[in-house]
Amino acid sequence: MAGVAFDEMTGDGSTCRPAYSLIKSWLAETKPETLKRRQEEAEFLFRRIGITFAVYGDAEAEERIIPFDIVPRVLTTAEWGTLSKGLTQRVTALNRFLADIYGKGEIIRAGVVPQELVYQNPSFRPEMVGVKLPSDVYVQIAGIDIIRTDDNDFYVLEDNARTPSGVSYMLENRDVMMRLFPDLFAEARIQPVENYPDELLASLRSLAPASAPSEPTVALMTPGPLNSAYYEHSFLADKLGVDLVEGRDLFVRDNVVYMRTTEGPKRVDVIYRRIDDDFLDPLAFRPDSVLGVPGLISAYRAGNVNVANAVGTGVADDKAMYTYMPDIVRFYLGEEPILKNVPTWRCREPDSLKYVLENLPDLVVKEVQGSGGYGMLVGPKADKAQIESFAAKLKADPDNFIAQPTLALSTSPTFVEEGIAPRHVDLRPFVLTGSDKVRIVPGGLTRVALKEGSLVVNSSQGGGTKDTWIIEDPDTDDLGPAEGGSPSQSQSQSQGKV
Repeated sequence: MAGVAFDEMTGDGSTCRPAYSLIKSWLAETKPETLKRRQEEAEFLFRRIGITFAVYGDAEAEERIIPFDIVPRVLTTAEWGTLSKGLTQRVTALNRFLADIYGKGEIIRAGVVPQELVYQNPSFRPEMVGVKLPSDVYVQIAGIDIIRTDDNDFYVLEDNARTPSGVSYMLENRDVMMRLFPDLFAEARIQPVENYPDELLASLRSLAPASAPSEPTVALMTPGPLNSAYYEHSFLADKLGVDLVEGRDLFVRDNVVYMRTTEGPKRVDVIYRRIDDDFLDPLAFRPDSVLGVPGLISAYRAGNVNVANAVGTGVADDKAMYTYMPDIVRFYLGEEPILKNVPTWRCREPDSLKYVLENLPDLVVKEVQGSGGYGMLVGPKADKAQIESFAAKLKADPDNFIAQPTLALSTSPTFVEEGIAPRHVDLRPFVLTGSDKVRIVPGGLTRVALKEGSLVVNSSQGGGTKDTWIIEDPDTDDLGPAEGGSPSQSQSQSQGKV
């Protein structure tokens, strides 16, 4: 797993894989100055649209665009078929796990998951114990981070079950690519992603409380314009056709949530929240929160409003809990996991801690509650002082860390300053769970480490994004629905951009 990275265009480096044949021809026929001009046009479009994010604590650039690479990442429908089955299986198990730990706790009594990892987890919410959610769905929107390694196999790197972000970039990446390269889309047969807002809205409405009307009211709740992901919040509210609200726009009366409107109070049935648990309700959690809605949790517990994702889902995307996911899948579904975990050492276990301390220069060490590429050690890139400092942290608080081998993330051709070069990538598909089914649009957000040799793809750490193409297998005649076909079809598809 720490060998030579698998190159998604060339495979072993000697030939072009069939899935990338169109991309190879396109790159060979396109002059470097044309690619550079298109890259600049893409950056202009993103700036004009206003796609920005903030980096907290970065005085030099409070608002910036995420770098976008114009060379798409390509997967075949066969590869996607395996991924989508594995994602459906994994998120189904995550939902059953959460319903269980806030219910009967059978997995804990069976000794599959240590009770202290659940009940002492900072994200465990006692307020949710015994609460019955519609269809027992806790994770309505999941972002599962997938990597491909040197063995040409897919692994789950991380489960994002709280408030996963990035879908706006997935959608805008596609729209920009279709604007800039309509001829390329005319030749390709690419599975569409622009129906994501419709799928998300259908999932959210399907999970409205039983007391909701036939057309439930959905609102997207944001901390406000100062939040680093505010662009995505406003973007999604617009594309969903729902109101974007802050805590001050809502109030609770008789355990029912209402929205203040110019026409008077309007009941809200489902809240797609982009606010952390701690700030949702000052009466239930942090009393100093000015972002939440007093009484929201009481209305939630009474079954008069649903919240997506559910309160307390952070237990499921804890990096220590991640190590138990294969056992969680087997326990609830009676199946072997389709998607494998990356081998992981739990530093809370003495033998694992000993191994990790002895091999720090070769490992990646992460905080259990960490995110965004922060609070981690990449052993092969660290100097002696950094390794010694991290060893002290591990000894002082081993429960707070896990360790993994240094992974040879697959590479995808990327347009950089010196031309086309391989850069490491991962993939975040977005999995939607409603009362009726699991929905996954074909593709996801490909993140790319733009710095040569870097394995860190997070935007806050200098990473960028790519459009992700799911194309029919080259030897398959059944093309099915796609975004290619003809220039006019591509142009009409782009009218539904998100």
